Amino acid sequence: MSLGFSTKAGTLALLKDELRSARIAPLAHFTVGEWRATRAICLAQVVARLGTGPWIVRSSCLLEDGQMQSNAGAFLSLPDVWPTELENAIEQVISSYGPQAADIDEILVQPMLQNTIWSGVAFSHDPNTCAPYRVINWQEGADTTAVTGGGLGGKTWQRAALSTVRPPVELAGVLSLLDELLELFGGVPVDCEFAVTVGSGGEDILWLLQARPLVLSSPSESEAVQAERLQRIQDKVARGMQPHPLLMGRRTVYGVMPDWNPAEIIGIRPKPLALSLYRELVTDAIWAYQRHNYGYRNLRSFPLMPHFFGLPYIDVRLSFNSFIPADLDKDLAGRLVDHYIDRLLAEPTLHDKMEFEIVFSCYTLDLPQRLERLAQAGFSKHEQAVIADSLRRLTNRIVDTQDGLWRSDAAKLDRLNVRREQLLNSGMDSLERIYWLLEDAKRYGTLPFAGLARAGFIAVQMLKSLVAVGVFSEADYDAFFAGISTVSGQLARDRAMLDKDAFLMRYGHLRPGTYDILSPRYDEAPDLYFDWERRLPVPEPVKPFAITLPQMRELVKLLKTHQLQVDPVGLFDFLQAGIELRELAKFHFTRNLSDALILIAEYGAQWGFSREDLAYADITAFKELHVAAANPRDVLARSIEQGKARYLETSMVSLPPVIASSEDVWAFEWPEMSANFITQKQVTGPVVGHQERNSLAGSIVCIASADPGFDWLFAYPIAGLITAWGGVNSHMAIRAGELGLPAVIGVGEALFRRWSGAQRLHMDCAGRRVEVLA
Repeated sequence: MSLGFSTKAGTLALLKDELRSARIAPLAHFTVGEWRATRAICLAQVVARLGTGPWIVRSSCLLEDGQMQSNAGAFLSLPDVWPTELENAIEQVISSYGPQAADIDEILVQPMLQNTIWSGVAFSHDPNTCAPYRVINWQEGADTTAVTGGGLGGKTWQRAALSTVRPPVELAGVLSLLDELLELFGGVPVDCEFAVTVGSGGEDILWLLQARPLVLSSPSESEAVQAERLQRIQDKVARGMQPHPLLMGRRTVYGVMPDWNPAEIIGIRPKPLALSLYRELVTDAIWAYQRHNYGYRNLRSFPLMPHFFGLPYIDVRLSFNSFIPADLDKDLAGRLVDHYIDRLLAEPTLHDKMEFEIVFSCYTLDLPQRLERLAQAGFSKHEQAVIADSLRRLTNRIVDTQDGLWRSDAAKLDRLNVRREQLLNSGMDSLERIYWLLEDAKRYGTLPFAGLARAGFIAVQMLKSLVAVGVFSEADYDAFFAGISTVSGQLARDRAMLDKDAFLMRYGHLRPGTYDILSPRYDEAPDLYFDWERRLPVPEPVKPFAITLPQMRELVKLLKTHQLQVDPVGLFDFLQAGIELRELAKFHFTRNLSDALILIAEYGAQWGFSREDLAYADITAFKELHVAAANPRDVLARSIEQGKARYLETSMVSLPPVIASSEDVWAFEWPEMSANFITQKQVTGPVVGHQERNSLAGSIVCIASADPGFDWLFAYPIAGLITAWGGVNSHMAIRAGELGLPAVIGVGEALFRRWSGAQRLHMDCAGRRVEVLA
């Protein structure tokens, strides 16, 4: 017969003689009513049962550990309590229950564990996906109160219920504990707290500190259904890990942050419409056309972004292939791709910095020195020189002051804007306008944007190399970014200077979540994003960066030495234009996309479908309706129904940000990523989410991912910015650098949960650290 959960004290007492996989420390517990009526007897009971201390006095309130809510950490626990402190400690714990404390609420006292080496919490089901993943979160050290107080930090490891992947040795006992608790409580999802101490013989001893029902927001699926889905994902990953006759590199790796960075742009679990639009506009074909146009290898017809039941990933082998110059010898190029993959496998935290830390994709003033690391991988001096020559030729073509491709790409933006006005003002039906807005968004929008983004990457790499060779200081680097004028910077100035109608006429198409039909545009919900009653100070004019005469002379010599066919004036023209035009191109092509989403919503409404419904449709349904005589309601209903079924599965899948082997599908440790710190500044402030508009001023804002639609944030005097996803050259990194705003970009899911859950943080960008203050 299954056991039933009780209070914290009652459940531990129930388990004390049943549990085999862990120990439970002796306990003394009594009700608030008993304490109030017979205080002396309660104190004597503690000493009689538990000795003379030290103890931990713990809450055991009826309002915690319930079937509907856990209230983890809501009430007080006091460690290291000695006999003279016991009475006061019990009173403090009771006071933490508040005025609603009932006579039947309890207090739990146990001996303090000694020689604790690590402690944590474990879940039988993932609280985020509600799927049957065993999740263990732990931290090293003797402090168990961070765990029993509901705090999370340290490391996190998870494994699917039916996985055959062996756990790390130190976690095997915790997994056995979870399995036993599930069996004892009849399969009810469980959440437990544990600690590990060192015994007198040097052995590890596992202690159960608490067990309670795990409150899930929705019913979990069966372990067998989960296993069938994960097996399909593993098979897909395993196929991708094989050699490909048309690609260089023995194997691949999958990541959510490399290259076109789906985690930042559409999120790790995008709705089907957003996913299909991103594929259509960028990752199915446009990405490869642009790389080939700029002188890299031809990867056309290779989709860059596979997805695993709706979770998008970048095929890193494809990405590495696409950064190889087209004229580089094939054998040498193949070895280079394998080296890149091996480097990423050795340092997976670099997956959002591949182009800066792993790949050699252009010539920079420090390239010869950076290429020297290839010697350790068996590349000769001659081969390093061949790679450098190939990258020099490619870079000279791109940065050419007269014929550089970035100039023709920039010119296409005007064509995009003219054609968009023609389309919107035409008598075309909605489907035809949707089709051509998206086609033009590709040809005259994302294609040139991809080229200008490439120029922007090269510009940032060149700037970093100026620091590396000593021409620039870090302060010069920051000053250069502060001196550029992007469309996002202009938005902040216009918000202060223009009236509401004029501002929305220019920026109304922007929306947080560029590809998300559920995210309102600025002009659809202006009061959601801006406080129009509040007068904003006009930002200081951008101060153009000025290079000194000694820097100019040194740069002339370096450009000649490295045979780069551009003078300093032309180089700085390229550096500034590369960064500014990338942001401008994004601004213009997203107008096409945003207008198409409006038309999609209007067309769907004609057939009885809401925006919430249409978010589950695939863009191919609208393309089919454009070319075919078909029943619109049937086509859309079928697409929406399939999308909802698929997204239900998407919401139950949890995968690591980097998939290095097919086994990672079943079990993995959440990595703490190497974040990107912007500026050299420090800031201390309260932590808020981007939705808390009235609290933004002076706060450190946490946002999972942010595209240009989130630029409304910079109309407020925020103190700092933290994002879960985003690279060193992402939109938010560029904006933070432009504004001189302390920011930590791309911290990963584990650190983001920890820092966004804090009340107050200290950010030290120069020291590359973030400290939780409260």
